[in-house]
Amino acid sequence: MILSICIFLLGLAVLSWSADRFVYGASALAKNIGISPMMIGLTIVAMGSSAPEIVVSAIASSNGNMNTAVGNALGSNITNVALVLGITALVKPLVVSSSTLKREFPVLLGVTVLAMFFLNNGKLAHFEGMILFGLFVFVLAAMAWISLQVDKEDPLVKDTDSEIPEGVNTGSAVLWVGVGLVLLPLSAHFMVEAAVDIAHFFGISDLVIGLTIIALGTSLPELAASIAGVLKGESDLALGNVIGSNIFNLLAVLGMPGLIAPGPLDENVYNRDMWVMFGLTVLLFFLSFNFIGKRQLGRLEGAIFVLCFLGYQYWLFG
Repeated sequence: MILSICIFLLGLAVLSWSADRFVYGASALAKNIGISPMMIGLTIVAMGSSAPEIVVSAIASSNGNMNTAVGNALGSNITNVALVLGITALVKPLVVSSSTLKREFPVLLGVTVLAMFFLNNGKLAHFEGMILFGLFVFVLAAMAWISLQVDKEDPLVKDTDSEIPEGVNTGSAVLWVGVGLVLLPLSAHFMVEAAVDIAHFFGISDLVIGLTIIALGTSLPELAASIAGVLKGESDLALGNVIGSNIFNLLAVLGMPGLIAPGPLDENVYNRDMWVMFGLTVLLFFLSFNFIGKRQLGRLEGAIFVLCFLGYQYWLFG
């Protein structure tokens, strides 16, 4: 048991580090070949924040742990909104001012409703996984197009520029991409195996282990990035990381079990967890979005989100 916990923690550390190195190398490589910083930020960096969840979902699905993969997708979204944004807003209020983010909110709501529609019948089919992953590719292409249209005075443009690595030669960039491609699936494999062992030891279902320990672990990079961003005054980037990550979680991460291991779901997915995710997404929308001006996620809103997260954990284990 102690060994499984150590393997899980080591796997999580390597997973987070290798995802960061992959994004670092891919961003530097893209910049070296002339891709704009805004396009890099909205595609490579945004996708990179969900890389741990995507790889973990693929590995779990390949191992036959479909509910762990689905739990990882839903649990990561719940954790991102309730815990990551909640703690970030407690550290420093988030101001929502970017027109780009205002376009992404409706996309997140739409994708959330679509995912709920697919999950509501108690199973995830292969064609549904294909649709979700196809939409993931479409969203990436759309974000690349948006990056070409966005106003250069948009706060997100300046925030994104600061996140792109400078002065990295192409050889080093390729090396870091290779390191990420090797270590991401390797660390995810050991992390999932250890998590399943821990779940069985404590009598926890595969779904709950995906909703909690794996979701929390894979969301730690978003928490660190969001706090760092808001402390530097990059509210739009901090909020954008979470919104983009949640969109990708529902398309790529949830799509993986549909593609690799379609089948029936734990009944709690459609009776409990998807509704919690939907409720938090709607709450985020109404607390953050303002059609006529700026809106702020303050410390009160942050406290509400954190209390929601704690209440959900109590529901799972109480």
